[in-house]
Amino acid sequence: MDTVFTKLGIIFSDIKLQHTVFALPFAVMSAFLAAEGFPETEKLLWILVAMVTARSSAMAFNRIVDARYDAANPRTEGRALPAGKIGTGAYTGFLVASSLIFVFSAAMLNQLAFYLSPVALAIVFFYSLTKRFTAYSHFWLGLAIAVAPVGAWVAIREEISLLSLVLGAAVVFWLVGFDIIYACLDVEPDKKNKLNSIPQKFGVERALGFAKAAHAVMILFLLALVVSPLLGPLYLVAVAMVAGLLWYEHSLVSGRDLSKVNVAFFNVNGWISLSLMALVIADCVWV
Repeated sequence: MDTVFTKLGIIFSDIKLQHTVFALPFAVMSAFLAAEGFPETEKLLWILVAMVTARSSAMAFNRIVDARYDAANPRTEGRALPAGKIGTGAYTGFLVASSLIFVFSAAMLNQLAFYLSPVALAIVFFYSLTKRFTAYSHFWLGLAIAVAPVGAWVAIREEISLLSLVLGAAVVFWLVGFDIIYACLDVEPDKKNKLNSIPQKFGVERALGFAKAAHAVMILFLLALVVSPLLGPLYLVAVAMVAGLLWYEHSLVSGRDLSKVNVAFFNVNGWISLSLMALVIADCVWV
């Protein structure tokens, strides 16, 4: 059993379980919007399980199929598989187990969630293959993360609504923007490995311009959500905060200085998702 726990510890560290913070808040705020207040506790718990296992499955798949590329990139050569910290068999077992738990959690939510669970897995898995054939893989990552708010709405109401799709679209462009920023670190390794990205195709300066444009579109989609009767002044404060944090994120990086990309990627975007979630929930339950 110690060996199993050791392997799990290596895998959880490798897939950075804490980065679930990027997508999970959007699933939670979608659940509150769908429930028009507090969702059932049991449903929230199963949404949490589904979110964690879906992301874990996606990251495990990514680490397995990208192992040879990771080994050729100085930024990623220390990951568990290329560094020999764990074998492919153990990672594959984790992938299968996480996927099965995700499907089970979807079944515990409702029938539509269960039927759509293989589709959700296909979407989040496919992202890992897109850099092989398109520079616009950032959009596929955005789509993969957008599964979170749409899926949470399905979990609560057993339907796909326009509101959840608008929130999902905001997530797509948020991810596109900050994934482009992060991809600026890998321009040379991507060229060497014949992998595609917007920074690799257009150069860092133009890519950062695309990232700004994507984040501007995100703000427009967030503003479109004010059609919900549940969202009012606090939500507008939240959108203003998001806009300010995005401006700060872009102020940290330039074509001449990428030294603060990790701060922009991890810290700022974590605050964006958490602060937006907190104020959306507050607006939903405001009496």
